[in-house]
Amino acid sequence: MTKPVQPMSSLSLRLPRPDRSIETYRLAASRTFPAKLEGPLNRIAFSAVHTVADPFADNDPWLSVAVDWDKTIAFREHVWDLGLGVAEAMDTAQRGMGLDWPTSLELITRSVGAAKRRNALVFSGAGTDHLAVEDAKSLDDVIRAYEEQISAVEKVGGRIILMASRALAKLGRNADDYAKVYDRVLSQVREPVIIHWLGDMFDPALTGYWGTKDLDKAMDISVAIINGNAAKVDGVKVSLLDKQREIDMRRRLDKRIRMYTGDDFNYAELIAGDEQGFSHALLGIFDAIAPAASYALSRLAAGDEAGFHDVLGPTVPLSRHIFKAPTRFYKTGVVFMAYLNGHQDHFTMVGGQESTRSTLHLAELFRLADKAGLLANPELATRRMKTVLATHGIES
Repeated sequence: MTKPVQPMSSLSLRLPRPDRSIETYRLAASRTFPAKLEGPLNRIAFSAVHTVADPFADNDPWLSVAVDWDKTIAFREHVWDLGLGVAEAMDTAQRGMGLDWPTSLELITRSVGAAKRRNALVFSGAGTDHLAVEDAKSLDDVIRAYEEQISAVEKVGGRIILMASRALAKLGRNADDYAKVYDRVLSQVREPVIIHWLGDMFDPALTGYWGTKDLDKAMDISVAIINGNAAKVDGVKVSLLDKQREIDMRRRLDKRIRMYTGDDFNYAELIAGDEQGFSHALLGIFDAIAPAASYALSRLAAGDEAGFHDVLGPTVPLSRHIFKAPTRFYKTGVVFMAYLNGHQDHFTMVGGQESTRSTLHLAELFRLADKAGLLANPELATRRMKTVLATHGIES
């Protein structure tokens, strides 16, 4: 069980507000979650995890990648301890947004190896991002690119998350084009995969995926292709930030196929489900809130739905803030949470993307994380927040 709520914290710091004033913010009552899973789960839950950059590397962050491998794998160990699976080398890890394919494959290889040593759950992203969009001239080029990455992931013993393809978004004109690519690729996979439908709010280059900008038609096309390959599909991750579309798709999928919510705005109610079903989870926000997510899911499995919502509900405002438009910059908030909670000793990101959110955004993130009880060590988090504010000219 979570510990009883403590008296109001004596910690405080000065935080900026949108009106350019500075408030003295007093931290809320603390809340502690277990560091390891308590009891079995009745939902499969993946955390799409971030990559820890190496702040000591002598590189140009916009042009090359430098990873702190020890801290990166240590974070995955933290997630596995909590009973969550790892969705590796996805957009949360800045895949295709700073993390290139060779580094992604090294990350996948290391992560799969670490998972096997402890019999933990990991699926890894396979896509076409080593094929420059301008170099993709035909659907066969897209198919070959998918085949290359799938082969590489399977060679190191990994399970596949089939990522959306920017090259396919460029070349695919209709349902037949998408069916050609997915049918061919899925026919070759060794084990059932998770298919990821990533909305253009996460990646503008994926606008018009499934051959149309009409989401109703896109849903029809995707469901037909996925159900037609049901034996090769473990599940579908939908990242459209539209809970009703996810529910509608969930009800249309072949009964053998799981729905993994990718809705970082509405995940609590989608995981809880209704009388017609529920969603499992594959979420970027579960990187930032892993201890709370693990404990909430254990309460749900124990039949304590009220306890589930009591823990997970307060995390939703934080998630909506982290994933606010431009949504593709959400990685900055995820990594900032890891810094505040001591999973890394710096706020440096692959691609230099620590600069994509404002000081005001980070200040509000701190408030919301505190109110949800997500600051594992409030004293440490407060010191680190003050350090970041000071580098932005705000003395606290």
